[in-house]
Amino acid sequence: MRVSKDPTVRKNEILDVAGRLFAEKGFDQTSTGEIITQAGIARGTLYYHFKSKEEIMDALVERTTSLLFDAAKKVADDHSIPVYQRFVQTVLALRLDTSKDDTMMDYVHKPQNALMHQKIQTALVREITPVLASIVEDGIQQGIFQTDYPYESVELVVVYASAAFDEQEMVPDSRAKKEHRVKSLFYLLERLLGVEEGKLAREMEGIFD
Repeated sequence: MRVSKDPTVRKNEILDVAGRLFAEKGFDQTSTGEIITQAGIARGTLYYHFKSKEEIMDALVERTTSLLFDAAKKVADDHSIPVYQRFVQTVLALRLDTSKDDTMMDYVHKPQNALMHQKIQTALVREITPVLASIVEDGIQQGIFQTDYPYESVELVVVYASAAFDEQEMVPDSRAKKEHRVKSLFYLLERLLGVEEGKLAREMEGIFD
């Protein structure tokens, strides 16, 4: 007797299979037929959950980013954490290299999967900018930050960081080079947010070790 699975369970199983195939072969080289075969489902079952392969990719993006954004928002909403630490810990919660989904990490950083990578970057700028801006506004009220443009300042930093630390687009950096980029990010933040030079870097010393 065939057992009918919960729709959410079945949908996640399809996403798991698709994510693995995309990581191994790339999005363009993976067919819906392969997803159906490896998931052990009927074609109608696939199209009940997803209208196209592109919709599967969008669902993978949403599943990955929702976990990251939820973790970041949880930190951002914790007002027991000082503003400086809350800002940086919120950023750290967004790091894809700390994701528990190793298959998804393989997928995101492969050149043949640039479209999903771009979608995640776009979602990052759209979703996390208002979260970080709210922390900056708290800092302004406390006299920690001095800027008339909290949202725009954060948006610039998020766009810069997403490009400067993009492992797909860049030649692998040495540890010294990465540390220099982190310092440059602090330098930019301090000037955009009206913070004393070096203060943010001192407050966050060692947090990227």
